[in-house]
Amino acid sequence: MILHARWQGHHRSIRPVLVWLHGFLGSADDWLPVQHYFRHWPLLSIDLPGHGGSQAQTVSGFDELSQRLTATLNYHQVERYWLIGYSLGARLAFYHACRHDDGRLCGLLAEAGHFGLTRQSERETRREHDFGWAQRFRQQPLPRVLSQWYQQPVFAELTNPQRQAMINRRLNNRAEGLATMLEATSLSAQPDLLAELRQKTIPFHYLCGEWDLKFLQLAQQSGLTPVVIRDAGHNTHLANPMAFAHQLSLLLNHN
Repeated sequence: MILHARWQGHHRSIRPVLVWLHGFLGSADDWLPVQHYFRHWPLLSIDLPGHGGSQAQTVSGFDELSQRLTATLNYHQVERYWLIGYSLGARLAFYHACRHDDGRLCGLLAEAGHFGLTRQSERETRREHDFGWAQRFRQQPLPRVLSQWYQQPVFAELTNPQRQAMINRRLNNRAEGLATMLEATSLSAQPDLLAELRQKTIPFHYLCGEWDLKFLQLAQQSGLTPVVIRDAGHNTHLANPMAFAHQLSLLLNHN
């Protein structure tokens, strides 16, 4: 089975394909404001299970999800590629780079992605947190759950109009699919991949917004020097797509 994906940009370019992986609740369309600046690159935007064109799909966990990503890349005859992932998409990119890289991966750019929890107590707390949200998605009206979701501290920089616009964008999702995906890809189920990522020889860049203190701190504690996007919080490619595109262009051209 392959994931729903959409080609854009310059398909016959000799450059590596830029493969875009969205975050939880999102879709491939979330990247459009940034992709506008990369029309001279080959672009492959992927919908993850439970989202967008892949809403009907489910996976059991990260390994199956990564294998499905490989199948999708094979189906589209992608020979060389960069992975660009946000939040959940970044965590998938980490897993794929560490466990299923077959030599075609040219580079990795992660936006506000977690490397994995180190303590069992943290995993247990996170599992309770994520499975609690999954139950909300199953039991409560979707607009109510989305309103609660975007009240979490990581989205504190959103204004009320921005928060409502985000909720409206997500109302076309199916609650059961979201719940299943949240359980399957809970941070509690993700291996701690930092040590493996440090052993990779491909270019690896970490990007986050200046107001996203949680992930700025995570990157710094992990020994990384993050690329910081000004005037942005957790979702930098939505808050400041021009700045995100500028930094991505610099990184791609440098490598």
